[in-house]
Amino acid sequence: MKGIDDLVSGFRRFQKRYFSEQHGLYEHLAHDGQAPRIMVIGCSDSRVDPAIITDCDPGDLFVVRNVANLVPPYENDGGHHGTSAALEFAVRGLGVAHVVVLGHARCGGIRALLGELNIDGGAEFIGPWMSIADVARQAVAREHADETFDGQARACELAALRVSLHNLATFPFVREAVDAGRLQLHGWYFDIERGELLGYVPGQDRFETVVAGLGALSGT
Repeated sequence: MKGIDDLVSGFRRFQKRYFSEQHGLYEHLAHDGQAPRIMVIGCSDSRVDPAIITDCDPGDLFVVRNVANLVPPYENDGGHHGTSAALEFAVRGLGVAHVVVLGHARCGGIRALLGELNIDGGAEFIGPWMSIADVARQAVAREHADETFDGQARACELAALRVSLHNLATFPFVREAVDAGRLQLHGWYFDIERGELLGYVPGQDRFETVVAGLGALSGT
């Protein structure tokens, strides 16, 4: 398990291996600013780093991560809306051409939504946040009641992606950009057990294989 000292050592290795070798790139990003074409709304899960799994360079992706990669519905109530603020900056400020909602297998947030949560002292914030996807939980309860918990969790992970894509369209500036052809929305699902990438097909309301997996990991 890594500690803070390991992170500092890792930063020194980054300086030598990457910052020095790609100094021109970092200099360009520092002086000219960022101009990513893609925003990724990903999960906070330590196993699913968007830049790593898509093999991107610094400056390629504008990323916001939260529990279970959820997009809340548009609300203008004066509250604190971190994901909504990042979305606004990406679409209206940076003019990204794509927004990808990146879900994944074995998501702890989704499992918490389905009742599998063990936090000392209780969960003050997770429950209210995960209620964004409660419609997904209800659908799974209706349509997948006879499946195992793992099966229900996978179904809910996919259903929650649909919820987030629906919620994206409730933002007026997102709708405007999509209607004008400046923005495309994508729902992706990374199966961390098989190394597989699925993509949502809106017109058919289903997920299809984008990149085939390599097979289940041993012991899973």
